[in-house]
Amino acid sequence: MESTEGGVEEKPLKSIPHKVILKHGQELEEEQEELAEHQPLEQEDLNFERWKRRPLPKRTLHQKIDDLKTYLWNAETNEFMGRSGKSWSLILLFYAALYAFLAAMFGGCLFCLMWSISPYHPTYNDRVMPPVSAQLTVSVSPLAGMTMAPHLEGHEIAFNASDRKSWKKYARSMDEYLRPYNDGVQERKNIHCTEDRYFMQDSLSEHEERKACQFKRSWLGECSGLRDPHYGYSQGRPCVLLRMNRILGYLPGQGTPINVTCAVKKGPPEALGGIQFFPKSFFELKYYPYYGKLRHVNYSSPVVAVRFAGVQYDTHLQVQCKLNGKGIINDSPTDRYLGSVTFSLDVGA
Repeated sequence: MESTEGGVEEKPLKSIPHKVILKHGQELEEEQEELAEHQPLEQEDLNFERWKRRPLPKRTLHQKIDDLKTYLWNAETNEFMGRSGKSWSLILLFYAALYAFLAAMFGGCLFCLMWSISPYHPTYNDRVMPPVSAQLTVSVSPLAGMTMAPHLEGHEIAFNASDRKSWKKYARSMDEYLRPYNDGVQERKNIHCTEDRYFMQDSLSEHEERKACQFKRSWLGECSGLRDPHYGYSQGRPCVLLRMNRILGYLPGQGTPINVTCAVKKGPPEALGGIQFFPKSFFELKYYPYYGKLRHVNYSSPVVAVRFAGVQYDTHLQVQCKLNGKGIINDSPTDRYLGSVTFSLDVGA
């Protein structure tokens, strides 16, 4: 209503738009929320104990068993261990396909590997030093170039001639070592070779078996164990057997036999006394080359037996036996076993 001097004139109020009312209502609600945020918390709101998680009631053994049975087989949903039959089928199918693929891949790799290598000779060779500096070999023995027997307690031979228990283990080791060299076995399996030269059999086919020359145990004389079953240990005159490593295709000495010498490395040289070699002091050429265990089935490595016939009692000696010949390295400053073997010898009365 508006009043004037001439009288009262009624005029209707202008209507407020609906949008403006909503806007002011929204602002009012926001202000109320702001006031509520600034209101102080009541004492009940500060009681944090009521917000703590309430402990679950303890379940009985019967309830646990029922839950386990339900987990294993849920009759309502027809699920086994939480999965339906379709889900288990998809999982089994996935893993079956996965492991079938892995097995096929492994089998294919193994087939390619076996197809690319030969069982008779190595496809790839590594160049190694012992016992010669310019030969391709297959494997290296822990004692590079030459091994010895008996080999029980490292490279140490210590015994008393009058004490049977102290040297019996050495005699037993020698028996086992020489068993393949028995005369009957050698005559039955190998041939008698007379020519002192390399026994070359390269003209035969790759898979054909190679012949081997005889090496009889009786040729070792006093160290054969046939005349003296104690190999001289009961007399204080021990025997030691030396053998070169088997190396595929190796021709030692370049046409000259490899010689063996033994001497004192540490200790009084005169205490070693006289040395005897059986059957000879060198490795004959007719036993080389070696064609591998698949083709040289009955191959017997030649042996040189060394007998210390005059060793002094109660004297600690370090003896070194060396290979000597063309292409042989036996004085390497970095490898004391290259082309040689060293052992300690203690003989008591």
